[in-house]
Amino acid sequence: PGKMQQTSSSSNSIPINSTYCTCGECIAEACANCMSKTCLGHTCVGPNRMLVRYIYSTIFLLTILIAWMIRDYSQKALSELPYFKYCEGDRDCIGSEGVVRVSFGCFLFFFMMYATTVGTSKVTDPRDSWHIGWWPIKSFLWLLFMVAPFFIPPTFIKFYGEIARFGGGIFLLVQLLAVLNFVYWWNEQWLSEKRAEQCQVPMLLISIGAFTISVFGIIMMYIWFAPRISCGLNIFFITWTLILVHLMTSISLHSKVNAGLFTSGFMSLYLLFLCWSAVVSEPSSDNCNTKPRLNGRGDWVTVLSFLLGAFTLILATFSTGIEPKSLSFLKQEGEATEEVPYSYGFLHFIFWLGAMYFLMLFVGWDLEHGMEKWGIDFGWASVWTKIINQWIAAGLYIWTMVGPLILKNREFS
Repeated sequence: PGKMQQTSSSSNSIPINSTYCTCGECIAEACANCMSKTCLGHTCVGPNRMLVRYIYSTIFLLTILIAWMIRDYSQKALSELPYFKYCEGDRDCIGSEGVVRVSFGCFLFFFMMYATTVGTSKVTDPRDSWHIGWWPIKSFLWLLFMVAPFFIPPTFIKFYGEIARFGGGIFLLVQLLAVLNFVYWWNEQWLSEKRAEQCQVPMLLISIGAFTISVFGIIMMYIWFAPRISCGLNIFFITWTLILVHLMTSISLHSKVNAGLFTSGFMSLYLLFLCWSAVVSEPSSDNCNTKPRLNGRGDWVTVLSFLLGAFTLILATFSTGIEPKSLSFLKQEGEATEEVPYSYGFLHFIFWLGAMYFLMLFVGWDLEHGMEKWGIDFGWASVWTKIINQWIAAGLYIWTMVGPLILKNREFS
């Protein structure tokens, strides 16, 4: 019995000691990584290139928070700076100037990252380590880019503001293409041979739910934003949205197209969201909005609307900068090989476009007029930007369905 007990104890100690040894090696390797490079973006098994995306998103979020604080709460401090004297203490002028400069600093940081990582395809490329590491240096550069624009002459800053209009528009277009790509990717995944049979019912339920929400949303917009016949512009916006939804659905169900209800249902929701976002962005002087205004009252609805808008911007920028297959915390197959798991350059490209886009949101696409405290993306310029974006979205989706029928000699796969 003694021998058996000793043997048993000995046999049990083997995996335990092995586990201790493995953990010790793991900790030692992690410490070595932290000492040689940086702890950020690394795990026990090596660098986590997918995690790094969330670190850059956090940097982008911090920049947005700084821009908000500069716009709403830093007028007195900024008025003492030399290049803010021309505002003569005007709150809107100082707030807008501050946001433009923070946006420019964010643009410079991510443009630098874009220029130094674009074209990276192998994990053995030195630029890969720059993308996933060197965080002390990149943190210093980010702080430098946050401060330096406040000492640049206003003429150059205004020039950047005008360029940001186009950059914000390009961001919306890229975001739209990303939405279309994601919807089609999801549709293809659920219609694949492996999932077609088990995903039929969920696809049907989701499609019905999407169209039900779309119809209900359009009815509520008529009630909330077009209560009188004199609200002609809102009636036009809502009615045209209904027409576009009907047109997209009819084309998707045509026998020659046969795109199904899944993609058209999601695009209907997207058009509904753009229309609703446009009409609630109308100035407070407009009398056709029966819902409480969300631009500058300082109540909890305003604060919640601002935070939701900021979160939506972060989500849109992050999800647009990566491919649908990368929307996962799991390690991708590409990372197990020498190929990088996603395009580093494209990720930073979207972030520096996002820097221009959040500038437009904070000033309502109008550099000459400021926004109320806690206000985000209000004014007629914002309204028409979203409406035009809605029309382009519907046009692109319809083209993806009818394009292969019109240009039969071209490849659309």
